[in-house]
Amino acid sequence: MKSAMVLGATGLVGRTLVNMLLQDRRYNEVTCLVRKPLSSSMFNDPHNRLKPVVIDFDNLQDYQGYFSVNHVYCCLGTTLKKAGSKQAFRRVDFEYVHVAAQLTRAQRADSFVWISSVGADAKSSNFYLRVKGELENAIMRMPQLPHASAVRPSLLLGERDESRTLEDIAQKTAPIWQSIMKGPLKKYRPVHAVDVARNMMSLQRWK
Repeated sequence: MKSAMVLGATGLVGRTLVNMLLQDRRYNEVTCLVRKPLSSSMFNDPHNRLKPVVIDFDNLQDYQGYFSVNHVYCCLGTTLKKAGSKQAFRRVDFEYVHVAAQLTRAQRADSFVWISSVGADAKSSNFYLRVKGELENAIMRMPQLPHASAVRPSLLLGERDESRTLEDIAQKTAPIWQSIMKGPLKKYRPVHAVDVARNMMSLQRWK
């Protein structure tokens, strides 16, 4: 039996992932670090495997003990619009995730998987993609952090609690993109949250 820890459990991918983990018989416990108490209707937990813990992400290092699990899944992320500034965006999408990777290493978890983005590049002129690329470099160069993997989705498909214009357009036009984006362009197709979550699970260390 394995134990898992999820950061970003209330987002589109995180919520989907947690429900998948709770249905997976290989896990006996799923810890979720969250900003506020979870709604009981958000997750299907028939075997009482879910362990939500309300924390202050600005002091994530104070919760190091919770990283003593087999698999760490990091689904943290925001948008520039929601964050309100580049500094606030970087704090969530780089600093929080980077600290999570450091705590994973410190507690010697088996593996760490996080969500990056298609096109992530530390040298990109696009701020969003540059931050994602810088984070990939920082984590992959971290000594003694075995089995670290990033998933790089394009626009995400699924039911959100909030409206996002690009994602809404992608939802409506998904069949068109599936038919025209082939070969090298395939990676830019909008992708369903369930597929991203499934990919994250497959990247964890199972032995």
